[in-house]
Amino acid sequence: MTRFTGFNNPLLLGFDHFERILDRASKASAEGYPPYNIEQTGENTLRITLAVAGFSMDDLNASVEDNQLVIRGRRDEDDTGRVFLHRGIAARQFQRSFVLAEGIEIGGAVLDNGLLHIDLERQVPEPEVRTIKIESGAPSKKKAPSPKTIDVGTDS
Repeated sequence: MTRFTGFNNPLLLGFDHFERILDRASKASAEGYPPYNIEQTGENTLRITLAVAGFSMDDLNASVEDNQLVIRGRRDEDDTGRVFLHRGIAARQFQRSFVLAEGIEIGGAVLDNGLLHIDLERQVPEPEVRTIKIESGAPSKKKAPSPKTIDVGTDS
């Protein structure tokens, strides 16, 4: 299947980084496990909540890789001697990724009653105000350096 992107135009040079981010975002949205919520908890704060029932803190790992929050879960189950008549609780390993915008920082992560809460905070930079000194008069013009003269002596 041929994939069309708006970034393959020869006039748009250097946008391959954005194309990779969009690819990652589209791949991440296709995953279905584990289910998650993203909520805005304040003006500059967000919370991602993943349903990770059955996973302990030792089974979970969260890291930031190239502006991407990656949550991995891996459970080592001992199913020997157990016979399931119905198995509806997922225990498979997973990896869930979220692309983070510039300026988003991880505030912390808490596992509570089978829900993994990850708090994010957008760092709003203080506006930088710079005063420029205004001088009176015409702008000064630099003189062009004069060519060096070479004194050529005469033999007389």
